[in-house]
Amino acid sequence: MVENFQLEAVKLMLLFNVFGSGLIFFSTYFLHNPKTRLCILGYICLGFSASTYAAPLAIVRKVIKTKSVEFMPFTLSVFLTIQAVMWFFYGLLKKDINIAGPNILGFIFGILQMILYAIYKNHPKKMVVEDPKLQLSDQLESVVSSDVNTTAPQPKDKDYNNGGGGGGDVEAQNIKKNTLDASQK
Repeated sequence: MVENFQLEAVKLMLLFNVFGSGLIFFSTYFLHNPKTRLCILGYICLGFSASTYAAPLAIVRKVIKTKSVEFMPFTLSVFLTIQAVMWFFYGLLKKDINIAGPNILGFIFGILQMILYAIYKNHPKKMVVEDPKLQLSDQLESVVSSDVNTTAPQPKDKDYNNGGGGGGDVEAQNIKKNTLDASQK
């Protein structure tokens, strides 16, 4: 399971960092007009910046669903909001919509997160299992482990039980009986 997650993370990293950056570079590099090149690059950056501020909406959904802020760090919300305000004013003073635009969105989402934190900070924490498949696999695991006979076979040698040591043959009948019982279930 962890290996699948790591493989997916590597795939996404390669997709966005290598392929995405290469696509951006080559699509703007061959444009002859520098103003057009800069404008296209600005819109691409605007899209990525807006998605950065929209990404915490998944956490906002979870906070509303569970009525608990344990998944949303407050300091992250505060500093994202401060960053959005600072970059908004920088973009406003430079008269650059590509900088100012997405930071309006960042400010709105940051304020929303802080309001949700204030509303749900005193609610008790609830554990919610998100994936029903995880619940099913846990139930199957407990059923399988309860069906397996955990009784160890006893040696035939009576001196072994009395502290005499010495091994002995394992009772094959006990194992055979338990195997038949398990297969009939």
